[in-house]
Amino acid sequence: MIAAYLLTGDEPALVDCGPTSCLGALEAALDEHGLGLEDLRHLVLTHIHLDHAGAAGVIARANPALRIHVSEIGAPHLVDPSRLERSARRLYENFDELWGELAPVPEEAIEVVGDKVLDLEAWPTPGHASHHVSYLAADGTCFAGDASGVKIPPSPFLAPVSPPPDIDLEAWERTLESIESRAPDRLCLPHFGVVEDPDIHVKEMRERLRTWGERVRDGATEDEFILAGEQELAEKADPDTAAAYTQAGPFWQSYAGLARYWDKRREAVADQRSLA
Repeated sequence: MIAAYLLTGDEPALVDCGPTSCLGALEAALDEHGLGLEDLRHLVLTHIHLDHAGAAGVIARANPALRIHVSEIGAPHLVDPSRLERSARRLYENFDELWGELAPVPEEAIEVVGDKVLDLEAWPTPGHASHHVSYLAADGTCFAGDASGVKIPPSPFLAPVSPPPDIDLEAWERTLESIESRAPDRLCLPHFGVVEDPDIHVKEMRERLRTWGERVRDGATEDEFILAGEQELAEKADPDTAAAYTQAGPFWQSYAGLARYWDKRREAVADQRSLA
């Protein structure tokens, strides 16, 4: 349910790497291309959530020549992941089983993302996370990370997974517009696989994001939100695929992220009224 994408060539690169718990699968897949971790030259990160970047430090330890490209906001949390780990351990009792080791990345390995990474256009795509970045290759391939949601084959169900702490629905709407404006030929989803109809996908993503956001705004409880999500998923996925969805993006997490967003919006409005 977690994908990393290999960019071949003279300087092999990965877009996202997954968590350390999946490192064996990553190494096996690299081996099929005649590569090992030590052959990688670049790791290009969409964001630093553990399912995307958790193995970065372990890979950097195995390959000191690796350059790790990450947003300016995300970089300090790779160099010192202690705060990230404390936060994640509060959420996951089975942290070690799910994610494995979270090792620090040497500061000298970090490259802060600008508007170009290797031959990829790079641009900020906040919404799912404030530090999220997407990338577009010259052939029209877009690595949009979690900005484009979760769709796990063979199911057509599209989940706008929205974990805390910094979901921003307004920013996410602008992010979807920025992806559309670049007219990609395909989207490479971390969860999971290549989408060949990006126009339809992004339009549906916008609709699904609004549906989930409005559901929480209009007062759904956590239990009601989870039940609605489970019912939608059951209509469009077999049990095994449904289990993959709920592991990749548990509904309770999205409720927590969206509830936090609306709480912050209400607090901001209250503050403005008190100032007036």
